[in-house]
Amino acid sequence: MNMIFLGAPGAGKGTHAARVAERLSIPTISTGALLRAAIAEGSELGKEAERHMQGGNFAPDELVLGIVKERIAKEDCKNGFILDGFPRSVKQAEALDALGVKIDCVLNLHVEDEAIIDRMSGRRICTKCGATYHVEFNPTKDGLHCDECPGILAMREDDKPEIVKARLVIYHEKTAPLIEYYQKRGILKTVEGRKNLEKTAAAVFEALGI
Repeated sequence: MNMIFLGAPGAGKGTHAARVAERLSIPTISTGALLRAAIAEGSELGKEAERHMQGGNFAPDELVLGIVKERIAKEDCKNGFILDGFPRSVKQAEALDALGVKIDCVLNLHVEDEAIIDRMSGRRICTKCGATYHVEFNPTKDGLHCDECPGILAMREDDKPEIVKARLVIYHEKTAPLIEYYQKRGILKTVEGRKNLEKTAAAVFEALGI
């Protein structure tokens, strides 16, 4: 099954995509990770991506699409894959269609903006090992230090409420129109993201019939 996971920043796309990928034994594909891997491998597309990114620019759509196409042609994608966070716009979705990439299902993980702001403002990252925690849902033993190492916890800059709000504005302008785009094609399934991770996971599995 070839899938796309949609959702606002902080909705939990990556978490639930990983769970579905594990259950179905298919890879989760993140364009950010793909770009870093292509650069590390030194492929022609990777070198081109590096030139753009070294100049402080985003990799152009055509380049990202080329890297996605290259990735999904690999052997581990023969039984399906999950695109996490791509496409980010209707234009990218149309380009993906033009490449002949067949998408069987699009899962939209819906979480209200206020809940996302609250959720992300509670996230904490270990400054030493990078482990992720949450002050409400997954706190450390003392709330100040990592449970895995002596590192101190900190809030990521892009988790601050004012930054999250700005990211949500961009999401609603650029990415949210994909909901209607895939709804019209009859392949969209929407799941309400809940505070309880296991309940949301169960709802995702049920929506996908797995």
